[in-house]
Amino acid sequence: MRRLVRSKIALGASVVILLVTFAAVFAPLITPNDPASLALIRRLKEPGFVDASGREYWLGTDTIGRDVYSRLVYGARVSLVVGLSAVLVSGTIGVLLGLISGFFGGWADDVIMRVADIQLSFPTILLALAIMAVLGPGLDKIIIVLGLTGWVQYGRIVRGQVLSLKQEEFVLAARATGVRNWRIILRHILPNSWSPVIVIASFSVASNIVSEASLSFLGIGVPPAIPSWGVMLADSRQYLGIAQWFTKPPGLAISPTVLSINILGDWLRDFLDPRLKYIM
Repeated sequence: MRRLVRSKIALGASVVILLVTFAAVFAPLITPNDPASLALIRRLKEPGFVDASGREYWLGTDTIGRDVYSRLVYGARVSLVVGLSAVLVSGTIGVLLGLISGFFGGWADDVIMRVADIQLSFPTILLALAIMAVLGPGLDKIIIVLGLTGWVQYGRIVRGQVLSLKQEEFVLAARATGVRNWRIILRHILPNSWSPVIVIASFSVASNIVSEASLSFLGIGVPPAIPSWGVMLADSRQYLGIAQWFTKPPGLAISPTVLSINILGDWLRDFLDPRLKYIM
């Protein structure tokens, strides 16, 4: 914490992330209206609009009368759930396959790395687009798709770590004393491979948030009924010139959130690098 406080930019990024997380967790308590409530009579109302029942719409309303502010806050839930869940899926698959590939080598290494090479030959977003076009929109589907398309970077990094670590003396000593392979992997190699995995995961959260917004913007991410920053951008693209209060908030939410996560990930990379321990 002391080192984080000394880095003003990383501290500022942490504050932004905490605010977004707070908004996502306590969305029902800090939003004045139901994000799914619609009424054409109040469509495209400007910020500060108050309806006949006295309900105020702080950021105005969208094309079918839904509260922009409430949808913006609830959209943070979708972004964080997709970002973190997809990282959990891709990280689990990638770390497991990387450990197997690097430690056992042979045909297992060849098969896993060739599959990784094949997947890397396709742009990630195009691969996700193709899969989502077949499966259809859905929050659970987009998590699975982003998880399955993001494991490669974990697998390759962990494999490289394992290839280096399995030649270390503490691993050779464990083998000499008859310790089983999986116990060596889980007790000696995996704990020493966490640093790069944590850094990759932090950057992947930001990447997944952007991917979810992109897929939702194209209409094949989360269903339109679910509040999402990407869906809000898609709904507002035809009203850039006449309803700026409707078009700006989702973009202004995505940019600082993703930027803050990347800044914190960059700081975390330096923090976990022992060569920079006495510099930071």
